[in-house]
Amino acid sequence: MRPEFEPGDHLYVDPRSGRAVERGDVVATRDPERPDRLLLKRVAALAGEPRPDGGVVPAGSVYLLGDRADASRDSRSFGPVPTSALVGVVWFRYAPAARRGPVPTDTFK
Repeated sequence: MRPEFEPGDHLYVDPRSGRAVERGDVVATRDPERPDRLLLKRVAALAGEPRPDGGVVPAGSVYLLGDRADASRDSRSFGPVPTSALVGVVWFRYAPAARRGPVPTDTFK
């Protein structure tokens, strides 16, 4: 997967998107190990679907992966994340101007 975000990116996160989270969405979530921090991760599997590392994602959870697989703390290290820990869907980058636009969501679809 190619990295989508860079330091200094400014993003819109929609906490009330009015739709269920889908595979491929980029979400902001509370860090399971440090709840005072947020992480940006991509939804790789939904509840009831097979996990990329084996097993099935439990009900009420999602399996999240980072775009930098070699250096990412994600569900491979802390397991599936409850949907209640999701802050919202990242849908638009508004700065820097050269990278302004919608956040792609098709990586796992």
